[in-house]
Amino acid sequence: MSEVQPTLVTKEGLEKLKKELEVLQTQTRAEVAQRLKEAIAMGDLSENSEYDDAKNQQSTIEGRIKELEQQIRTAQIIDGANKRKNRVDLGSTVTIMDLNKKTEQKVTIVGRTESDPFEGKISNESPVGRALVGAKTGNVVEAETPAGVLKYKIIKVES
Repeated sequence: MSEVQPTLVTKEGLEKLKKELEVLQTQTRAEVAQRLKEAIAMGDLSENSEYDDAKNQQSTIEGRIKELEQQIRTAQIIDGANKRKNRVDLGSTVTIMDLNKKTEQKVTIVGRTESDPFEGKISNESPVGRALVGAKTGNVVEAETPAGVLKYKIIKVES
């Protein structure tokens, strides 16, 4: 049996997971159960697309509930207690200069479950996240991505 990996999350990220789980268990399940009940009331289930859609949605929701329960059960909170000054670590907010485009951006290194590049949250498991973790202010790092090699200079590291 394989070892279960911890789910690395911030306190805020864990709260978001718990909130999503609560909504799925209390509201969404009930809505899908009602859709199933209505579809069954229509009669012949063999050619009932509403029934098929509701069953598929139910399966997807139950799968997501199990995934969330596992993530919450294995959650390991990222905190600033073990961070080293001026070194990028999980939970660090980093100002970086894209040396190819000559643009600055601010990103926060998070676990994969919280990753959202549009909000500036990048996973420690992504090519850029892996390149940044462990680097210090002033370092230039390279990240091998599907788009090619990206180079970043670390301008500032915040806990």
